[in-house]
Amino acid sequence: MKFEPLNIKGAFKISPKRLGDNRGAFARVYCDKEFSLNGLNMHWVQMNTSINTVKGTVRGLHFQRPPFAEIKLVRCVRGKMRDVFLDLRKGSETFGTVCAVDLNSDAFESVYIPAGCAHGFQTLSDNVEIHYCHSAPYQPSAECAVNPNDPELEIDWPLPISNMSERDKTHPLFSIIEPISL
Repeated sequence: MKFEPLNIKGAFKISPKRLGDNRGAFARVYCDKEFSLNGLNMHWVQMNTSINTVKGTVRGLHFQRPPFAEIKLVRCVRGKMRDVFLDLRKGSETFGTVCAVDLNSDAFESVYIPAGCAHGFQTLSDNVEIHYCHSAPYQPSAECAVNPNDPELEIDWPLPISNMSERDKTHPLFSIIEPISL
């Protein structure tokens, strides 16, 4: 597995070694030992799946406040997507930085997002399925979000937004979000 540091401190793009032959393909997408060697979380308490039928769908930018702030391991298992996250950690050298990573199910890649980051994505194809591992359980009272269309963030959504919940459209702007103290 290859762990590539991203522009947000503690975030990585993880690319497994893909093996293939006339039967198809195989890749190890998670390994305790390799995550441990890279100082990454190895304890996942919740796993979720998101199915998105329409290309251009945007969801996010969601996060949870402590003590339910969560590390996420995100992988596109069908289709293509742009994964986007924003560092909200008070005192972080990358506070306010946005990171965007394109994920394609054919590559088996994933993104490791540290606690204290807001997360969202845009589907780049129809019928996208995303698998998330979370280091903390979902707690409705800790749930927060940042508006994914905030002009200050200058998020590069590669496609026109075709579908977004009314709730996501009304999330507060980054400038009024209280930084996360971990």
